[in-house]
Amino acid sequence: MTTMTHHETVYPKRPWKATKADLIPVFALLVLAAVVDYAVVAVTPMKGKLAYAFLFFVFGAGFQMALKWKQLGRRAAIDSLAGSVAITGAALAFIPVISLLETAIVKGMKGLYPGFFIHDMSVANYQSPLNQGGVIQAIVGTLYLIILATLISLPLSLLTALYLTEIKGKASGFIQFLVQAMSGIPSVVAGIFIYSALLLTTSLRGSTIMAALALAILMIPTVTRTAQEVLLLVPADLREAGLALGATQWKTVATIVVPAARNGLITAVILGVARIAGETAPLLFTLGVSNKINFNPFFGGQSALPYYVWSGLADGTELGIDRAWSGILVLLIIVLSLFVVARVFGTRKVKIK
Repeated sequence: MTTMTHHETVYPKRPWKATKADLIPVFALLVLAAVVDYAVVAVTPMKGKLAYAFLFFVFGAGFQMALKWKQLGRRAAIDSLAGSVAITGAALAFIPVISLLETAIVKGMKGLYPGFFIHDMSVANYQSPLNQGGVIQAIVGTLYLIILATLISLPLSLLTALYLTEIKGKASGFIQFLVQAMSGIPSVVAGIFIYSALLLTTSLRGSTIMAALALAILMIPTVTRTAQEVLLLVPADLREAGLALGATQWKTVATIVVPAARNGLITAVILGVARIAGETAPLLFTLGVSNKINFNPFFGGQSALPYYVWSGLADGTELGIDRAWSGILVLLIIVLSLFVVARVFGTRKVKIK
């Protein structure tokens, strides 16, 4: 006789997780807090969005605290209050971001039309109707600047990070100090440095390569410091295993350490690119002026989205400001896309073959 055994899947229990029965009174009290909030604002001199938000927090936190005190006692009430403060703080931190996104989208959409991304400003100016001209020269110029600045700064940044984490030579302390100091310099200083060191003392003029050099100065410390943190996360056992097998230090670094930190290093580069993508001050001293696409990095001016935005705001007219907001929206999309890509690469697990 065969006995049939029924196997049930056992799931881990989470006693700390709130059940539906626990959430019902919470939501009910939040609704009650909203009603009381509305009534108080209606019958008192307190008016405006700030009054609604402040009173909702006071009533909501107070009702939740009273409920927990009645159910579980004083400690639970204090814990509820602390949780309410933490949630409110997180919400307050997101309010400026949401407000910025909403403003950029609402105002930026005014200047968008089908030809906005395929026309340049050589056939229009900032006072022209919004269905004339476009931003293609600024988009291409921004991508061109990012590519050149990355090509200049990437080798220097990665080699510096490897020197500080793997070699640790006599100059590592001084180099670490320089990297930290460069991280805090204002962006305009990079533009002034290139302007005074190269443009004023030589026959060179504002161009793509000059602007790329200024942006590279800003990008180097960001990539270097992020790459350092990533390289330090690689287990020391991997380095020791490579050396134990007879590999030299440079071969261990090149074939074990760097591949292990590949995703993190890519994230470091993307964060560096996001750092310089919206910089305006260095471009004012080094970029020159151009209303059309220029692929020559050494001669002629160039355009970029930050410069396009600055020019529209400096124009001061309603149409110029609308064009500036459209440029802000495009730049915001580019920068947010870079951060999303960095987040994706940053969360991938390191795999060693």
